[in-house]
Amino acid sequence: MANILLIEDEQLVAATIEVVLMKAGHTVVLAGNGEIGVAKFKAAPFDLVITDIIMPQKEGIETIRELRAQSATVPIIAISGGGRTKNYDFLRMAHKLGANDVLRKPFANAELVALVTNCLKKPE
Repeated sequence: MANILLIEDEQLVAATIEVVLMKAGHTVVLAGNGEIGVAKFKAAPFDLVITDIIMPQKEGIETIRELRAQSATVPIIAISGGGRTKNYDFLRMAHKLGANDVLRKPFANAELVALVTNCLKKPE
């Protein structure tokens, strides 16, 4: 169905999301941080990007800004378990800076699949 880039530094979380999305019929390419993710995004076309917010090397907000500089139309879903740190809502900021949707960890598999399906249906 869709070619999805998943940028997530926690290997167990990445593996779980990968399996869920593959079972839903998607192809998933993994990147362990924002630097790798942006490089993979520049090298190949993707239908959708899912990125964690709190990561080493290049965090998710900066990653989203760089992805938006490359493509204004690719759907981006920001995910984070960090929630609020020092009254700072990272997911809200991600949405304002270019993420089409956000999802707070932990989330249900069905919730992720529904959000991906919805983002892929949105007109570019």
